[in-house]
Amino acid sequence: MLDQNLFINDYKETKRRLMRKKVSVDQIEEIRKAVLDRKNFVGEVDGLRAEINEKSKQVGILFQQGKKDDAEDLKSSVPKLKKTLDIKLQELKKIDDNRIQLLLRVPNLPDDDCPEGFSEDCNVVLKVAGYDKSDYEGKEFKPHWEIGEELRIFDSERAAKLSGAMFALLRGDGARLHRALIQFALSINGEQNEEILPPHFVRPDMMMGTGTLPKFEADAYRFRDDDLWAIPTGEVPLTNLHAGEILSINELPKRYMAYTVCFRREAGSAGKDTRGMQRLHEFHKVELVRLCTPETMKDEFELLVSDAERPLKMLGLPYRVLALCGGDITFSSTRVHDLEVYS
Repeated sequence: MLDQNLFINDYKETKRRLMRKKVSVDQIEEIRKAVLDRKNFVGEVDGLRAEINEKSKQVGILFQQGKKDDAEDLKSSVPKLKKTLDIKLQELKKIDDNRIQLLLRVPNLPDDDCPEGFSEDCNVVLKVAGYDKSDYEGKEFKPHWEIGEELRIFDSERAAKLSGAMFALLRGDGARLHRALIQFALSINGEQNEEILPPHFVRPDMMMGTGTLPKFEADAYRFRDDDLWAIPTGEVPLTNLHAGEILSINELPKRYMAYTVCFRREAGSAGKDTRGMQRLHEFHKVELVRLCTPETMKDEFELLVSDAERPLKMLGLPYRVLALCGGDITFSSTRVHDLEVYS
């Protein structure tokens, strides 16, 4: 959640950056109004509290001075003020709840290093590695699901029988390859990252802390009886490892990695007819997360990209690195580099 003071003390710059992320002017102004309304209302409540405290103090002084009648008159006005305060506090809670909900639905500010633009057409190719066009000319290519089914390592029919659309079933060498790739990714990043095996179900505030709730509630799996949510990515538990803690600068950066199963409902029609192992309800992932200071953020980001490129280089896979434009980066992101491999 963005600091509300950005909408008061740095409104023009905050508005500019949010508009790069396709946030409407109306939404931005609504948030600013909610923040200012809350600030002004808090001023009223604090003023009323101060008046009650001052009158209560004066009542005591008048009694000490033997001015009983004056003290009783002043004392009789206090209950009415307290009743007014109770009403104001109820109103303040509604105003505050509205402010929080609006702030929770506004995305993170894009970094100025993000390319300008509002769609994937504006993304910038930063690097193409291991690709030689001549290696691909005059050849016939098949998608991964056809190759997998021919090799009998991928079984979409039985996955659908077990769980419905958007699930995968690997068998034989496919299952072994999957396990080996997870171990490979963890092993080559083990020196610079502490490995974590986190829970796959988390509390609502953990999902809120990474921007998943309330914005993407419809895309997440929830266990209502326990008020727990299935993680959509390992980023959720790793980023929240130190939630509510105060870390010394000397303890930073924190570098973590984790293998997790991830769950996404992918509500809506997009993806339901996608074949293969893309856009699944349940998928497996090795996540890398860095907790650092704003001053070292860019360096840590470049290290993360380098760590993500390493397995692609070692496996000899052609890939490209894309810098996503401000309008195409994800809700909670300030900057995104996508690594794309043919599938």
